[in-house]
Amino acid sequence: MPVNSKAMGRRIKAARKKASMTQARLAEEIGMSEVHISNMESGTGNPSLATLVDIANVLSVSTDELLCDSVICCKPVYEKEILETTADCDDYEIRILSYILKAAKMALRENGDLRRLP
Repeated sequence: MPVNSKAMGRRIKAARKKASMTQARLAEEIGMSEVHISNMESGTGNPSLATLVDIANVLSVSTDELLCDSVICCKPVYEKEILETTADCDDYEIRILSYILKAAKMALRENGDLRRLP
């Protein structure tokens, strides 16, 4: 399965913003140009493995988190995202999100495996 460059770029950008870091600062931290960071975040450029590890280390995320849209087995990453998404929810919001999640799960299972669609 090829690496989904656009999805990886979105994840790099999200992790960078979560770390309150500019493209210029990330570029400086890993010894790359700001243009290179911009290209990676837009999905038009791919980092080398070493650069991806550097980015993950600087942003305090795992490479799994950056690649999880291209890796089939990354359940822990998605579970972590669900926990982070709901961390600031009150009881009512949790109850509604739980209902929505259960309904989505049931719909997915009733409609078959959507990963095989073009």
